[in-house]
Amino acid sequence: MPDNAPPKTYRVKSFGCQMNVYDGERMGELLGERGIVPAAEGEDADLVVLNTCHIREKAAEKVYSDIGRISKRGREAGKQPLIAVAGCVAQAEGEEIMARAPAVSMVVGPQAYHRLPEMLDTAIAGGRATDTDMPANAKFDALPRRRKTAPSAFLTIQEGCDKFCTYCVVPYTRGAEISRPYSALVDEAKKLVDAGAREITLLGQNVSAWSGEDEAGRTVGLAGLVRALAKLPDLARIRYTTSHPADMDEALIAAHGEVDKLMPYLHLPVQSGSDRVLKAMNRSHTAESYLKLLDRFRAARPDLALSGDFIVGFPGETEAEFAETLQLVDAVGYAQAFSFKYSPRPGTPAATMDGQIAPEVMDERLQRLQAALRRDQLAFNEASVGKTCQVLVERRGKQDGQWLGKSPWLQSVHFTGDIAMGDLVEVELTSAGPQSLGGRLRQRALA
Repeated sequence: MPDNAPPKTYRVKSFGCQMNVYDGERMGELLGERGIVPAAEGEDADLVVLNTCHIREKAAEKVYSDIGRISKRGREAGKQPLIAVAGCVAQAEGEEIMARAPAVSMVVGPQAYHRLPEMLDTAIAGGRATDTDMPANAKFDALPRRRKTAPSAFLTIQEGCDKFCTYCVVPYTRGAEISRPYSALVDEAKKLVDAGAREITLLGQNVSAWSGEDEAGRTVGLAGLVRALAKLPDLARIRYTTSHPADMDEALIAAHGEVDKLMPYLHLPVQSGSDRVLKAMNRSHTAESYLKLLDRFRAARPDLALSGDFIVGFPGETEAEFAETLQLVDAVGYAQAFSFKYSPRPGTPAATMDGQIAPEVMDERLQRLQAALRRDQLAFNEASVGKTCQVLVERRGKQDGQWLGKSPWLQSVHFTGDIAMGDLVEVELTSAGPQSLGGRLRQRALA
């Protein structure tokens, strides 16, 4: 691309959580408003946006590696792209990125990406721009309307976190908990449905902390928002993630038993089965209170599939305390779960705690934990064989005539049939593996 020429194509590369996926889509829509189109598969883009995540270890180093690779490729092609770094690494290390990476023209935090177009103007003029301001909700008001979307869409309803778990950088990179207004969320959900979404997943760093005032001026929580969205005629499914045990109230539990469109799936991170470790993490629950909470959800919705997050090797974790985590896993029987080795994040209290665990010990514990989780996930999938359920068709499979979709329990299901993407169909589940199920099309449930 010649110097100072406005970019014609872009590529957004999003890392990490589903909220980053949502943010990446919205940045793409902003660029689309400027007439900039996604680069074709396999082609270099004039503008590359690295939408970063700061949760995992060495996140910043991976960003610099990507910047170097993109710059080298540009030099070799004689077409140096504009590079923007967005997301949580940008928020945490904005000035450092500008100092270490001259190839970067723009650094924008997760609360300021609505300003990307004006920052782009600065970059086109040969300048460099950094914006890591954190104004509450301002970006959502500035974003363009939702357009064509996939059958399953994300909708960010809440950002930030006030829990300050000692291992977590989210309060520092995403800020304090804020809830988007009820009316704005209902309006965006309607636009997503009009654009083709059949399923909406409500997103938040602590999504169950969302609250707002409904059309009658009443204060409602997540359950109230779910019930309002369930009234949208063409919306077939509602999900939400990620929650904190401290904010799961009776209204939300009741909604799982009473709102048919709310899918029977709950992702509720626990992180450890040891009460001492949970206290050191600044988690407000115990293993017992977590299990009792799950019992209440299961009583409301007996077919509920459960998912969780785990951290192994938190500073000071003993073998006996890790064994308590394995005991909790055995007690729950997770349908899915995510597990990670503890990685110290600069600026968090846990990073300077005594008792940092040796990498080889964390590796061995993670392997044992993941073996138990894989066992339970396979068992859950195998127990589903023989059921007939609705599957939302999301994309084509690798084989001719094959389709892939999600069951109500968020399982990937593959099958063949004369259908189309976005259809909601009846499928008999006929085989199970650890990651997906095979099915037989019975009938199209909804057009």
